Amino acid sequence: MRHLRLVPEVTTIDFFRHARVTFGASVVAMVLSLVAVAVFGLNFGIDFRGGTTIRSESSVPVDVGAYRAAIAPLGLGDVTITEVFDPTFRPDQHVAQIRIQAQEGQEAGSPEMIEAVAQALRAIDPDIAFPLVESVGPKVSRELILSAILAVLGATAAILVYIWLRFEWQFALGAVAALVHDIVLTVGIFALLQLRFDLAIIAALLTILGYSINDTVVVFDRLRENLIKYKKMPLRDVMNLSVNETLSRTVMTSGTTLIALVALLVFGGDVIRGFVFAITWGVLVGTYSSVYVAKNVVLWLGVNREPPKEPGSAAGTRFGDAGQP
Repeated sequence: MRHLRLVPEVTTIDFFRHARVTFGASVVAMVLSLVAVAVFGLNFGIDFRGGTTIRSESSVPVDVGAYRAAIAPLGLGDVTITEVFDPTFRPDQHVAQIRIQAQEGQEAGSPEMIEAVAQALRAIDPDIAFPLVESVGPKVSRELILSAILAVLGATAAILVYIWLRFEWQFALGAVAALVHDIVLTVGIFALLQLRFDLAIIAALLTILGYSINDTVVVFDRLRENLIKYKKMPLRDVMNLSVNETLSRTVMTSGTTLIALVALLVFGGDVIRGFVFAITWGVLVGTYSSVYVAKNVVLWLGVNREPPKEPGSAAGTRFGDAGQP
């Protein structure tokens, strides 16, 4: 039985042939991303900007499209409508959550705005009720922004320590450089396109960190094996060999992931589109950085392949004697 192959079984691609161009392009893209954030800023959603949450309850099924069409003429800016599901609800209890961004010059939704939303929805369903109205002020929003930044930084630091312990410090810095590349480029594209940036995007960034480091660790694992196997081969050639040997796995994993993501991007609807777009972009740049950023940093830093002079020598020489009896 013949198996589907997206790449040949054996490849000899020289991934360092245009290293200056590929690595330089990554640096330029990161700088442009930071410039985009500084010039355009991020289009913060309700989570970070503050706003009002209105909970509606009706005896008829929630039509998110009709709700959105009814509220759109009010010109309230960023409005998110989601249906709420709970096993404790009665069969005729249909609940929706309507989130409206903070209006200019207001910390909380005004009674007039809330009443306007209520009247617009009553035009669709005269029996609709609003059992809960809550507002999130700018102070809470600033705390969420700080928490989001700390979450990303904390995850990156934990990955740095993990790679350092599992491999070498050179590998750890290479992996973190790739992760920073992925996060900066993702934030930059959101600033450039002015896509809504909310807590769902923070979740996407953390997902990108996990996906990217998984791909990088696969390459590093093969590199570690080959450093032991080919002790006399130049480091550049060992790295090329390792990437070529894992290329089929990289392409297959990224390709199948993208198939699912593109389907969600097209058919998933507006609620998850930003989240899916962030992960889709992250998979693309994450695959690129695993091949063209992480290994370039490791090559630049170098790896000590000399055997230890005596037992118990410091870390950094494990590739010289690993696997020896």
